[in-house]
Amino acid sequence: MIKIMFVCHGNICRSPMAEFVMKNIVRKNGDDGRFYICSAATSNEEIGHDIHRGTKQILKEKNIPFHRREAVRLTKNDYEKYDYIIGMDSYNFQNILKIFGCDPEEKVHLLLSFADIDRNIADPWYTNDFECTYNDILKGCTALYSKLK
Repeated sequence: MIKIMFVCHGNICRSPMAEFVMKNIVRKNGDDGRFYICSAATSNEEIGHDIHRGTKQILKEKNIPFHRREAVRLTKNDYEKYDYIIGMDSYNFQNILKIFGCDPEEKVHLLLSFADIDRNIADPWYTNDFECTYNDILKGCTALYSKLK
């Protein structure tokens, strides 16, 4: 089983969006049993909170199933549990490495790097542009799935 952890700052916008987008891609391709997918935060700010309303709205618009969930924080122990730990931006990437201390197995990646795009996924908490964030996440998740299948 391939285990993927998506990570952003608060685990209420980008990382849960990526979690549910990737689950949808996997489900549509009949690969549910091959993947374990979840998401977490690098900060404590939103722990226990549900997905942001803007993320819920874009997932509904795109007909991507999701469920209520509570934001959780990435822990040092997660490094051993997951094959891929994927940040949404360079700030997340650096904070992931601070939590883990190092990345000897090179598990930590930026999502858009799988699509050969060298930039961050904008945080819709600040931009309020959930459509743009969704488009980037879809590109990254589609490329990641292509690499893993």
